[in-house]
Amino acid sequence: MVVAVSAAVVVGTGAPAPARSRPSEKAGPVAVADAPAVLMARYAFNGRAAPIADLSGRGHTLRVISGHGGAVRQVVHGEGSALLFPSRCLARICPHVALQTPSTPDLNPGTRNISFGADVYLSPTQTSKGQNVIQKGYSTTGSQWKLQIDGAAGRPSCVLVGDKQRRIRMATSSVTVADARWHRIRCTRAGTVLAVFVDERLRGRTTLPPGLSVTNNRPMSIGGKGAYADNDQFNGALDNVWVQVG
Repeated sequence: MVVAVSAAVVVGTGAPAPARSRPSEKAGPVAVADAPAVLMARYAFNGRAAPIADLSGRGHTLRVISGHGGAVRQVVHGEGSALLFPSRCLARICPHVALQTPSTPDLNPGTRNISFGADVYLSPTQTSKGQNVIQKGYSTTGSQWKLQIDGAAGRPSCVLVGDKQRRIRMATSSVTVADARWHRIRCTRAGTVLAVFVDERLRGRTTLPPGLSVTNNRPMSIGGKGAYADNDQFNGALDNVWVQVG
């Protein structure tokens, strides 16, 4: 079901939020001469209710899907707001919520370069075995690109799974982001390199096979895979989520 976003509240303290800018200017890769990068989706979460508009102008509106009372709420971030997801839950039945677009070929990079990222706030007490920030597709049933926060250490990782080669390719950060401070995370696939950046510094990378293609008919999801129990729920706050292809 669609859940309205509540009034803003403050989430903790910490480092000042990074300056707001178009990801294609500060958080994206250098464009390739014969295939210029295109901003495919961007969300600043400064609106007052769902659905959430795509600020790229490409119309990839987000709807809020939830189960067992899961909801997102606005929290103060810099001069605007971010969205806070449910806290970590160890009960048998827990609240779940995610933001989803309809399936669209715009968000399938195929063999092209792709970058995607978000501003993330996560406290050390809210980590789990795996929390999804943004993804399209599923590793077990097809191809996928994904940014997640892994394990008790709270280290971000970037994942690609190809259409034909189902092996999970992962670049994991050497540093945590689960420290109750805002961090800017970026995943970049450039040719045969998949890299993860934290606060604009390269923190991990892995090699990809030439021609790895990611194409699927799944929705793009933010904050979790869906509204069901095994959704790898994100348990912090997110802002400035974006995707760039090319």
